[in-house]
Amino acid sequence: MWWINPGDTSMKSLLISYHSQSGTCAQLARDAWRGAQQEADVDVTVLRAWDADTQALSRAHGLLLVMAENSGALCGTMKDFLDRTFYPAIARGLVMPYALLISAGNDGRGAQRQAERILSGYPFVPAAEPVILRGEWCAAHQQGSEELGQAFAAGLSMGIF
Repeated sequence: MWWINPGDTSMKSLLISYHSQSGTCAQLARDAWRGAQQEADVDVTVLRAWDADTQALSRAHGLLLVMAENSGALCGTMKDFLDRTFYPAIARGLVMPYALLISAGNDGRGAQRQAERILSGYPFVPAAEPVILRGEWCAAHQQGSEELGQAFAAGLSMGIF
């Protein structure tokens, strides 16, 4: 896990939460973090989904979820994160923009649909179209992840979301 610029409450903050079994999503999260770092006035926190909790969510102004599609569905660890934080986030009145970065061996849309359905109940609002990266990690995946991270951080910085 990485903590970058913790504690400065005057800045916007982005939480990147990821789950990775093979290492691919960890690399995508790192790439998104690298892109988000281009916005100097946004704090970026990267946490494994196992380590992220409602307190981490409550410190964030935006949420980027990096996950794999497993058997056409949302990976279990990301679903666990969303399950664990759902009712506490509602109780705290958390509303924030989110974005999805999905690593898919096949299609990715099943994981996208599941995540969006759950996130609509928080209620969190989409800040960007989901980015679905199919196949093995490559330079194009790195670029797409960095661009999403930078664009999301820039939107937070400018107050767009």
